[in-house]
Amino acid sequence: MRIAVVSPFVDKAHGTERHIAELLPRLAEDFEVHVYSQDVKDVDLAKITWRRIPRIPGPHLVNYLWWFTANHLYRWRDRRFKGLRTDLVFSPGINCLDADHISVHILFINLYQQARPSLRFRRNRVRFWPRLLHRLLYYNLIMALERRIYPKATLISTISRKTADDLKRLYNRDGEVPVVYAGIDDEIFNPEARSSLRAGARKALGLADSTFALLLIGNGWENKGLSTLIEACRRLAKPDIHLLVVGQDDPRPFQQRIQERGLAGSIQFLPPRPDVMAYYAAADAYVGPSLEDAFAQPPAEAMACGLPVLASAQAGVSEIITDGVDGLVLKDPQDSAELASLIDMLYRNGDFRQRLGEAAAKLTREYTWDHNAEQISRLIRSTIDSRKSKIVCAERQSAVLEN
Repeated sequence: MRIAVVSPFVDKAHGTERHIAELLPRLAEDFEVHVYSQDVKDVDLAKITWRRIPRIPGPHLVNYLWWFTANHLYRWRDRRFKGLRTDLVFSPGINCLDADHISVHILFINLYQQARPSLRFRRNRVRFWPRLLHRLLYYNLIMALERRIYPKATLISTISRKTADDLKRLYNRDGEVPVVYAGIDDEIFNPEARSSLRAGARKALGLADSTFALLLIGNGWENKGLSTLIEACRRLAKPDIHLLVVGQDDPRPFQQRIQERGLAGSIQFLPPRPDVMAYYAAADAYVGPSLEDAFAQPPAEAMACGLPVLASAQAGVSEIITDGVDGLVLKDPQDSAELASLIDMLYRNGDFRQRLGEAAAKLTREYTWDHNAEQISRLIRSTIDSRKSKIVCAERQSAVLEN
């Protein structure tokens, strides 16, 4: 069986793209895999064929429009002139009009609703208006494509029940929506690795032995709940609690608020790094009060490392957590008082933190990339078999009518 995987880029440095990078070599064990992409990194291409699509310079929106059009044209060219016909087209999200199986990692309509307050022109300086307009145009384009594609796609799977429910509610998606949770690489993320790196990681970040370090990783800090987290730190007012915020966002919109609340020396903004384990090793707890998250990979990785994790009920990762047993679930991600209370519970009780971390590490061993790929592979095979069965039935009916 031959499948086409359509993804603008593939690597292990981003969320959705990380899933595809892990999935591709595992799918190649069962299928002939052709990847239509502008860039592929961190993947062994020995058993995979990369059909490179060039990138064009300019704003992201322009390149996306080119990519969306070009991957259709390149696949048509391969069918027409190379006889390269595929049994199924697999897409992580909105990349083409003809995907047979779409794995949904995020719904842009949800992302837009959370970002809407910051997208108003009157709340932004004039010099930021071009970037704001670009972002609005991009969001509205993707949402329009979601409205067209998601209700009619042959098969859609999601990475959480929350996203599956949102699909049904927002886009009137009928029938079952399979849920395939993300995997975790336990060879990288495990308590032993965290323990061995801890002393060096904390020293590199200037954390004293007495410091209680909270960690938040991700981009889109407003959506990740950073504002609520800042307010929670203000409520706690404990000088030995230190917050590490990792991501590519601009910290300047938060700096005034941090200064006003007397937290300037307690919150540290850090860049992403390939060896993210160093951040997990340095932390004492992971805090993810997301306003909206289809799954959220960092909390799951933190759990695998044996870190106690506090996750928002609005993040799909909370679905695998049993509150108070292998993690804590924040019911209202905008309630800074509740968040402060849960952080204080972790801060005050070392034995409780240890129990949560040990139970979390044990739980996440069930969520491997091999298991993720097995589930996706079964869905792909079932879709292909169903399509072939329909073709055979149609041919038999045609033969009966002719006779």
